[in-house]
Parts: sequence; structure tokens; C-alpha cells
Amino acid sequence: MPRARVIFSALGLMIGGLMVLPLIWLVMRAAQADMAQVIDMLTRPRTLQLLVNTGLLVLCTLALATAMALPLAWLVSRTDLRGRRLVNILAVIPLAVPGYVMAYALIGLSGNFGFMNQVFGFTIPRLQGLWGATLALSLYTFPYIYLNLRAAFAGLDQSLEEAARALGATPREVFFRVTLPHLMPALMAGWLVVGLYVIGDFGAVALMRYEVFSYAIYLQYSAMFDRVYAAWLALILIAIALSVVWWESRLREGAHYARTGSGAGTARRRLALPLSGHALGWGFVALVVVASIGLPIAVLSFWMVRLDDLPGVLPALFRAFSQSLSVAAPAALMAAAMALPVAVLAVRYPSPLSTFINRLAFVGYAVPALAFALAFVFFSLHGARFLYQTHLLLVTVYALSFLALALGPIRSALYQARPSVEESARALGHGPFSVFARVTLPTIRPGVVAGMVLVFVIAMKELPIAFLLAPTGFRPLSITMFSRTSEGMLMEAAPYAAAIMVFSALFVGFVLRHDRKT
Repeated sequence: MPRARVIFSALGLMIGGLMVLPLIWLVMRAAQADMAQVIDMLTRPRTLQLLVNTGLLVLCTLALATAMALPLAWLVSRTDLRGRRLVNILAVIPLAVPGYVMAYALIGLSGNFGFMNQVFGFTIPRLQGLWGATLALSLYTFPYIYLNLRAAFAGLDQSLEEAARALGATPREVFFRVTLPHLMPALMAGWLVVGLYVIGDFGAVALMRYEVFSYAIYLQYSAMFDRVYAAWLALILIAIALSVVWWESRLREGAHYARTGSGAGTARRRLALPLSGHALGWGFVALVVVASIGLPIAVLSFWMVRLDDLPGVLPALFRAFSQSLSVAAPAALMAAAMALPVAVLAVRYPSPLSTFINRLAFVGYAVPALAFALAFVFFSLHGARFLYQTHLLLVTVYALSFLALALGPIRSALYQARPSVEESARALGHGPFSVFARVTLPTIRPGVVAGMVLVFVIAMKELPIAFLLAPTGFRPLSITMFSRTSEGMLMEAAPYAAAIMVFSALFVGFVLRHDRKT
């Protein structure tokens, strides 16, 4: 076996072990309860209510997000709607408004001193509970479903729909019996991403005062009522997330969506909309854009204008920014460093072991953030006390949690890099690490940079992991903004929410740039 393969395998196993070891500690902490106590915790009415609340939030968010994403994807991909490129950009921009910032905007609408009363003269009740959380999360997550559906519409062979129409099917029948089944893989992929996000969300549900598993875990742990119960809630949350992943993979098994007959598919044709169709299309676009982009911008501007001393806020804002930067930048570097051996092993040395290590790298992203952070709390308290409440622990957990984001671009770049160039370097006498440093790494540098940018931007706005693992006195942008909003200090929270939106816009810019290339 080549020495490089042995070294990369050892590094990959170490990273995989670091990923799952804290989860083992979480199981051990939960196992401290005797069987009677476990049965009592699992059968409590509150546990059942948390399960129902979590399920309702996921279903409602998926339904509303799909109701926004599907018409937008159809308008952009299948019609001659004027300004389709602009619509495509507007449909992705909401990714710059995280769920807890969207919740802040919705809260800022209500009350006697809220946006609606001060600007339009009428008061609306505070949005909270299931519908408030559903609206906040749907307005943020629907672009994930939109991007998948738009790609599916572009790849769908329109001759299948034409054949159905030729056989006498109505447009409604064609959509539900031909088009929609072929969109299901894209829908399930989008639903998986959104569902996992909603299951693990903490900020929006906490601000909307809707108790689901993630919020209950934080309350149970921070109040120190029963940390064994908190561990069991975390395990239930992990089980829910993994079951969603399992069901999604099972639903895709054995499904075939490609044409099997001979001949080529028809050229893509767009539906010519009448004048009223253009008006209705842009009316729907305007409704979604106003709710997802206009609302947070308007509410933020409303509260920012009312700040008495904006320059006086800048020093505190800069401190919060620098604290976010102090963990996001090293987390991006660490995630890239961890992703490199895993990617090289998966692409250059494929084997059952490399496949296993590659799957372990996605554990941190699949496990809900709050449960993942709680596992590291128990691990650091009982297995590595010197790490508890340190920047090193927070950076490490960020890197592990977002490792999959860095791994994707690096692995794609490695697939595109020609192995023959590396083989030529080895033939000239270079060792494996010299080849990697002088040939492979420069070739895949764009992928490494892309992965680092993704991790950096996500870490700058991350909330639940920071809440559980932040050192004493550590107040990054996300924690400061969330804390002030939860205390009703909407005016004071506005600058921090605006800063988070600006940095989230970097992520949207990356998505749009990649979209233009594809």
C-alpha cells in the first residue's frame, strides 16, 4: 500500500474519530439514567408535545417554502416572463437573511412602536408560535428548494410532456402525472436540506417562542434542571434528523427518471405568456420579494433611523464583529485542512474505507447544531476539561460542523484535476507530499478557497453552537443580536442584524457566481 495512502487514511480516521467521539460521550451521559427514568423521560407529555411541535413546524415550513419556490422555478425555467434573470437573482437573495434575522423583522412589525403602527398607523399583534416560526423559516429557506427545482426543470425532457398532451391529457394531468413525478428527486433534495435545517433551528423558534426539541434542549441545559434529560432530548433530535436522511434515501431507491426510448429529446421551448400572465407572474414575484427581502430591509431601516447615536454604537459593533471574525476565520482554515485528506482519500484512493471516512465527514452537518454542540459540552466537561469554554473548542466544533461545506468544492476540484500531471511529477522523483504541495494543491486552490469562503460566511452568522460553547464574555454578532431581540431591544439589535445580513450576502454572491458558471 502506498505510504501516502496510509497517511491520508490515518488522518481521515482521526478526523472521523473526532467527529463521532463526542456523540459517544452524549450517549454515555444519557445512559447514566436507569431504565425506569428513561421510560419516564420518553413518555412524558412534554416530550410527545415537542415531537408533535417539531413535526408540525417541518411540515408547515416545507409546504409554504414549496408554495413559493415551485411557481418561481416554473416562471424562470418554462415561461418567457420578462426579466427572468432578475427574478432568478431575487429568488436567491433571501439566503442573506438568516432565520433569526427574519424572525427579528417579523417581530419588529408589531406593537405600538413597531413598523406597521409607526409608518401606516395600525397595530398588528405579535407574530409568534407555530405560524410565526413557519413564516420566518420559510422566507429564509425557500431558495434552497427553488435552486433544486430550477435545475430539475432545465433538465426535464419536454418531449415526455408533449407525448402526454398528444395522448389527450389536460395541462393539469400533464403536470401531476408527468412533470411533478420527474421533479420529485429535486423536491426531495430541497426538502431534505430545509427539513434538516428546520429540525435543528434554534434562533427563529426561540424568538417566536415556539417550543421544539432544539429550544427545549437549550432551556434544559442552560437552566441546569436535568442534563440527563437534555442529553436524551438531543439524542431524540439526532434520531429524527437521521431518520429524515434515511427516508429520503429510501424514497430515491429504484426510481428512474431518464427516458429509455431511442431518439433525442425536444429542444427546450418556453410558454408564451399573455399580457395578463406577465402581470400575474410579476405580481407573485413581487409578493415573495417584498415578504422575503423588502420586509427585513424596511424593518431594519426603520429601527436604524431611530438610533440616537449610531456612531456611538460602532465600537461595540466592531467588537462583536472582531469576535465573530476571531472564530470564523480559523474555523474556515481548519475545515479546509480537515477536508483535504478526506477529499484526497475519496478521489485518489477510493475504497470502502475512504467511503466510510467520507460519510463520517458529513455527520457534523447532518446532526442538528445544538445537539452536536451539547455532545462537545459533555465531552469537554468529562473527557477534556482544559477545552471547556475555550476559543479552540468553539473553532474546532465550527470546523467539524461545517466540514461538509468545505469538502464539496475541494472534492469537485480534485475530480477535475488530471491525475496524469501528478504521475508525471512522481516519475520525475518527487515524493507524495512534494507532489501534493507543488502540483495538487495549486491545481485545486479555487476549490479550497471556495470551501473556506462557505465555512467562513456560515460561521460568521452561526448561533446555536456559539450559545452553548462560547467562552465567558464572548459576544459575537449573532449572540448580541439575538440577546437584544429576545429582550425587546429591537432598536439596539438593528445594527448587528444589518451586519449579519451584509456578511450573509457574501454567501449569496458566491451562490450566484457559481450559478453563472453552471
